[in-house]
Amino acid sequence: MNKSVIKALQLLDLFVEEQMELSLSEIAWKTGLSKPTAYRLLSSLAVCGFLVKVKHSDQDIRYRLGLKLLELGNIVADQLEIRKIALPSMIKLRDEIDETVHLVVVDGNEAVYIEKVESKQPLRLYTRVGKRSPLYVGSGPKLLLAFMPENKQKDLLETIELKQITKNTIIDKSVLIQEIKCIKSLGYAVSNGEQDLNTVGISFPIRNFDGNVIAALAVSGLSLRVLGERYEFIKERTQIASMEISNNLGYNQIRKTNKVYL
Repeated sequence: MNKSVIKALQLLDLFVEEQMELSLSEIAWKTGLSKPTAYRLLSSLAVCGFLVKVKHSDQDIRYRLGLKLLELGNIVADQLEIRKIALPSMIKLRDEIDETVHLVVVDGNEAVYIEKVESKQPLRLYTRVGKRSPLYVGSGPKLLLAFMPENKQKDLLETIELKQITKNTIIDKSVLIQEIKCIKSLGYAVSNGEQDLNTVGISFPIRNFDGNVIAALAVSGLSLRVLGERYEFIKERTQIASMEISNNLGYNQIRKTNKVYL
């Protein structure tokens, strides 16, 4: 456990509505830290954007909470909101196709499964809420990679190390680049045994009111059930559910303004 990190983060709790700006002396007194130690921690938080240094005069320099906290708070709020909004549509989709339905978002350079509705089938794929996956493995992660802002996608593709999870995992960057181009063109993603052999995943994008892709609605099931005559039905119902969730997030309001998002 890193005690310095804990001490630094605890400083953020000092800033309350009644006292939104604090000086170095006030922070040292409230925490019992020496001024040099407090200054070092405050400087680290300021560099990361969690605090802002405000200079009222040469003798009056104070700190206040930075916008990075607002950014992180909005991300958490969006994730909580989308789970609540998406769940009814996910349950409905599960009941229609009787396969496991996931909600997947990007967190840093990984995909995270933040909601799940389990299939009622006796044989089903085991997953859990909170599961993390590389962005090049599985239909949901690949879809999020495909619709990622181009500059972020480019940086990730330049630095990412592709590791083989199953024999079907994409480990050639040129193949991955072509795959994500195809996904963006088609508007959905499919995976076949990339994370677990003998399973298939189908994912469609969920957009917010700005038209940005903020999540993937992913269906996972055994290959023998998903492929074949049920494939087109599952794909169609998943697309309808993703559009329903997007509309509930306000995406339909954007479309009424005649703006087009590809």
